[in-house]
Amino acid sequence: MTTISSEMVRDLREKTGAGMLDCKNALSESKGDFEKAVNLLRQKGLASAAKKVGRTASEGIIGSYIHMGKIGVMVEMNCETDFVARTDDFKELVKDIAMHVAAANPLYLSREDVPQNVVEQEREIYRAQIADKPQHVIEKIVEGKIEKFYSDNCLLDQIFIKDPEQKKRIKDLIAENIARLGENIVIRRFIRFQLGETANR
Repeated sequence: MTTISSEMVRDLREKTGAGMLDCKNALSESKGDFEKAVNLLRQKGLASAAKKVGRTASEGIIGSYIHMGKIGVMVEMNCETDFVARTDDFKELVKDIAMHVAAANPLYLSREDVPQNVVEQEREIYRAQIADKPQHVIEKIVEGKIEKFYSDNCLLDQIFIKDPEQKKRIKDLIAENIARLGENIVIRRFIRFQLGETANR
């Protein structure tokens, strides 16, 4: 069985712009053959997704989801044309994202949205927890915990609740839909209400 290294996956992602999971699957399917993996991604339309990311997305819809009258979510998602915004696929994607926000309760849209002081505070907490370890070990562990913090709290880094076994992240789901619908797609913003909670963020 061919071993697929993280470096191979990263190189394929850089060349094609496809999601990490898609790159890993393509490399596995092609038994580690880089060019075959590129072709597989191109055949599936995934390799072209990155080229669409920079295009302006000013159309779209605002979707909502209410869970048993206790949790409410509104999500604004943008695409390039009203034509795509009106498709069932796009509407289903917006609904899935809203349901995910209701269930996973992300605090931020992306890791870039996390205030630097919050990140530094987390680092200090983690360092204090393992202060008895060697310095080079501490920093490696801290970075791993920061990545976990991002995956727990940032929407784009969270594991999609409807696909937990495959470890598909929300950003991978968006990339797949960019490839399928042929337009740039952006989660612009979201808000989540929970009955009885205080407005502390």
